[in-house]
Amino acid sequence: MNRPRTPVLTCSIVGAVVVALDGTVLTVAQPALQHDLHADVGQVQWTSTGYLVAVASLLVFAGRLGDRYGHRRVFALGALGFAAASAGIALAPGIGAVILLRVLQGVCGAFLQPATLGMLRTAYPPERLATPIAVRTAAIGLAAAAGPLVGGALVSAYGWRSVFLLGVPPTLAIGLIALTTREPHPAPLPTPGTPQLPHRAERRTGRAPGGLASLDPVGALLLAAALALLVHGLVEATRPGGAVTAALACLAGGAAGAAFARHERRTARPLLAPELLGSVPVVAGLAVLLAASAALFGSLFVATYFLQDTQRLDPLDCALRVLPLAVLMVLGAPLCPALKRRFGPRRTATAGAALLTLGVLLLSRLDATAGTGAVGCASALLGAGFVTLMVTATSVVVHHAPEAHAGVAGGLQQTVMNIGPALGVATATLLLALVPQGGFVPARGIALPALAAIAALAVPAALALPGTGDREGAPPGGRPGRRRGKRPEPGTRRGPTSPGSGEQVCVRS
Repeated sequence: MNRPRTPVLTCSIVGAVVVALDGTVLTVAQPALQHDLHADVGQVQWTSTGYLVAVASLLVFAGRLGDRYGHRRVFALGALGFAAASAGIALAPGIGAVILLRVLQGVCGAFLQPATLGMLRTAYPPERLATPIAVRTAAIGLAAAAGPLVGGALVSAYGWRSVFLLGVPPTLAIGLIALTTREPHPAPLPTPGTPQLPHRAERRTGRAPGGLASLDPVGALLLAAALALLVHGLVEATRPGGAVTAALACLAGGAAGAAFARHERRTARPLLAPELLGSVPVVAGLAVLLAASAALFGSLFVATYFLQDTQRLDPLDCALRVLPLAVLMVLGAPLCPALKRRFGPRRTATAGAALLTLGVLLLSRLDATAGTGAVGCASALLGAGFVTLMVTATSVVVHHAPEAHAGVAGGLQQTVMNIGPALGVATATLLLALVPQGGFVPARGIALPALAAIAALAVPAALALPGTGDREGAPPGGRPGRRRGKRPEPGTRRGPTSPGSGEQVCVRS
């Protein structure tokens, strides 16, 4: 079946870029927003925290909605809602309205983000997913690099409200494109050669439940509470005097997570399907992304303060020092699919983890006199390692997830990519506070060595990814597939399945 892939790829890339650009330009606009709306620092921080909590808590459930009702429909709802919320923020009369609309924007972002991967999974065959994911990753890297420059120019020329208007036209356009293009057909039923683990309700009654029960609303609520409390706790841990609040929020999040796990074991139609969580490649890919994103963003947090507070560089010079990171992400992403095909996901991701760890270690050796070359070299290693892990692990997660659960897999990937940075920044903040006499000089502290250890955790996770001997076209989700056999000789055709086996035999015509 020939599916319309160009609109899908366009929507996926533009949607991911708008979300990435929105996060980077906001940090530049916050000081002007605070001054114009006469807000305090805590209120301004909630323009970021409210969005992050909302989006992280709903990503998996939004993916489930996409699996149930169609990824393009959910994507269109998220994109159009994101455009409306952005326009509303640009017209907001006070800081309270900005915070509320940022939360709404986070909800819409949660609907948008998993669908950007879910649409790719349903439009492209599994063996061709790496290339569109690489293009999407390169576009995200370009947006992250351009965000501070674009945001600074807009705020200087037109004020802080202009940065929110920036995302309205593209999200409105892709929302309309998603509404007017044809939805791909649902995933086909499994064939006898590709057995699929039935859900508990199907094993008990012989048919799949429908309606609200198929969405597992109780599980979605418990997971949302657990993730929201965890993210809120990690954000609070970075603030002065927020240790108690952070500890309480994380404990409450752990309790909600335990309740969610207990519910998932008992419910007939769990939010996180067994065939998804039972897939070693999917779980390993998520672990790689968690460790890599935590190490990268924690390291950038320390490096930014080092460059600005210790070396007294202005924000533009600071951005130029770490520019090799973005350049390597943009240029390296298109090369990753070829590396993955040549060496396999396992070797490719292991090499990426080694590069990332080496980059963090190099940063940890910088002292107050570090020059442009040392910082640029470390940044290049960070960019090369992270983009390799990002493309490889994401393609493995999306490829090995069953198509019927592509949205949930995309939601899990996006959830990890939201929790990882918060975890890395919180870790760096706490470790910097433990060695206050070291200031922000990397060579005098323990934050970057600890983050290097976190980056190194991606190595054992990468070793659990598929190797070159595993078939890229094998049935996803960890389900057993047909064993590799010899190519039939000319003049033969596939015959019926032999009794007692899952294989077809070749019969000569």
